Amino acid sequence: MSWEGKSAPDFTLQDQEGKEHSLSDYQGQKVLLYFYPRDDTPGCTIEAQQFRDRLDELRSHGVQVLGVSRDTVRSHEKFARKESLNFPILADPEEVVVNQYEVLRQKNMYGKQVMSVNRESFLIDEKGVILRHYGKVKPAQHVQEILDDLT
Repeated sequence: MSWEGKSAPDFTLQDQEGKEHSLSDYQGQKVLLYFYPRDDTPGCTIEAQQFRDRLDELRSHGVQVLGVSRDTVRSHEKFARKESLNFPILADPEEVVVNQYEVLRQKNMYGKQVMSVNRESFLIDEKGVILRHYGKVKPAQHVQEILDDLT
C-alpha cells in the first residue's frame, strides 16, 4: 500500500509517563511517527539514541518525534529513563495502532512464526497527511535520512 498523500490514522496512546497523546494533538506541526519492535533491544536502542541525540535538529524543522511499540507503559518508562529519552514513546500493548498503520508482520524467528512490529516510520505533515513512509529503516542512518528529506 502506498501511504503517501493519505490521512494518517488518528489514535490515542499513553507515553512512558502515563500521559495520553493523540495524533490530532499535533495538528499544526509535523510528526515523525516511528514504530519499533521492542524496548531495550540493540537496534531499537540505537534508533532511540539517534532520535534523542538529534532531536533539536528535527525540532528545528518543526518535527515532533513519537515512538510506538507494543511494550507497556512500565517497560517504556524503564527504557526512557535508562536511555535519557527526551521525546514520547507510546505504549500499544493492545496492538491497535500497529494494526492501523499495518506494521505488525509475521516473521520467522528461530524457526517459529511470530508476529512482530516492523521497523517503519511515517513523516506526517501539519494537516495530518502522510508525506513519506519509510518502509526499510536502518536504525543508525534513519534520522539523517529524515533530515535529508526535510531540507
